[in-house]
Amino acid sequence: MRTISVRLPEEYLHDIEEACKLEAIDKGTMLRKLLGNALREYRIKKALESYGEGKVSLWKAAGMAGMTYRGALEELKKKNIPFRYEKEDLDVDVQWAMQE
Repeated sequence: MRTISVRLPEEYLHDIEEACKLEAIDKGTMLRKLLGNALREYRIKKALESYGEGKVSLWKAAGMAGMTYRGALEELKKKNIPFRYEKEDLDVDVQWAMQE
């Protein structure tokens, strides 16, 4: 693990300290947890944006986001992004079915 320093507004520091008290963990652990969650959400957001713009299939978006296809379907529903089923999706589904 590496160490970095960053400047944060007072309000962030106050909120972080409050969260640490609520969860009974130290600031470093809390910051790693918050950053991990934010990065996961960012990856999901960018992957689903690419899917919504038609740049990638849902299979590819799921992989980019580090989630399952089923998880990506659930995220689409949560975020009200229309589901598209294209030839590439069909090809992947057929290949998977043939392996069974």
